[in-house]
Amino acid sequence: MVQTSSSSFSNYKDRDLKFVRDYHPHNDELQQLRILLCGPAGSGKSSFINSVDTVLKGRVCGRALANAISQGSYTLQYKTYKIQKGGAGTFYPFVFNDIMGIEKDTNGGVRVDDINLAMKGHIKDGYNFNPRIKISEDDRSYNRTPTLNDRAHVLVCVVSASTVNILSDESVRKMRDVRLAARDLGIPQLAILTKIDEACPEVKKDVKNVYKSKYLKEKMEELSVSLGLPLNCIFPVKSYHSEIDTDDDIDTLISSAMKNIIHYGEDFVNSL
Repeated sequence: MVQTSSSSFSNYKDRDLKFVRDYHPHNDELQQLRILLCGPAGSGKSSFINSVDTVLKGRVCGRALANAISQGSYTLQYKTYKIQKGGAGTFYPFVFNDIMGIEKDTNGGVRVDDINLAMKGHIKDGYNFNPRIKISEDDRSYNRTPTLNDRAHVLVCVVSASTVNILSDESVRKMRDVRLAARDLGIPQLAILTKIDEACPEVKKDVKNVYKSKYLKEKMEELSVSLGLPLNCIFPVKSYHSEIDTDDDIDTLISSAMKNIIHYGEDFVNSL
């Protein structure tokens, strides 16, 4: 990891946050960049959405329901989250799709084939996932004719830094299968390493220590090997969960992750 000073750390936030706030798709057919989040149950997918909302609004937000106890998936529906920009009815030109978590049991958590269909735009907002049966084409939540706007434009794997080394073989297999399906569709893939403060005492003391932590570097390398993702596609973040006010250092990491997510998604859409 590259070390950085306190002043430059803050400068990165200003630069990256401005990019995210000013973003607009270059493809005229695209109304919104769709960011699909997947990962083990309890990894922090909903908390990351809330944290992006918090950074952009400048106040702590919590629209995406997040569970403080990581026992099974708390999110059960396919849910689209827009982030308000300015006045009512105006939103940023990107959305997040939160899904049921991946679980270690073969018949538990979201099904890989349902995630594949979601990436292709076949699943409508509000669908309740069934761990045992994939969505049927006859289901009213099945979208038979997805448009560019319905499809996922970037896949983000969300994994907790405190559980990277204890991910079950089945969870890793499912995530790798999802990555391979995304590859076949040409969809770019990144990873967010969450809960870095819980995993590393140095970061809990000062978030800026993320760039000095050998422990977190090891966790990123472990995740890279497990999922087959390059290290430069893995972004460590601390999400908001106990804070009642915003924090520049937390904002910096989240803004950096979002800037890169948008870059990857935009490159994909512009190549179609």
